[in-house]
Amino acid sequence: MPHTGYGQNAGFTASGRPLRNRRGGGADRLALIIHTLADIAAIFLGLWILLYLLDANQSNVFVDFVHGVADWLAGWSQDIFTMDTEGLRVFFNHALPAVIYLAVGHGVAAWIRRL
Repeated sequence: MPHTGYGQNAGFTASGRPLRNRRGGGADRLALIIHTLADIAAIFLGLWILLYLLDANQSNVFVDFVHGVADWLAGWSQDIFTMDTEGLRVFFNHALPAVIYLAVGHGVAAWIRRL
């Protein structure tokens, strides 16, 4: 480890990695927020697919809430796939945005962490 003059481990973590400056910490927080939002969006979309395919009670408050959030998140991708089978249509029209949110969210978060 380089000698900093302020003690044996000044400027380094216990594992020997250099400490980040304040700007790096803010970038890490922003990356974590973006990463988490992408995960939450994908979870809602995946949960709606699961609830739909398991024929959950559509009049249940929780199911209705998940359906509303998933439809809002997937609004831009509705009817991209127009299969005759309703289950496949719901799956693909909600799985596509889930995958895109994960890919873009995680990619942007990784890019921000590298800055």
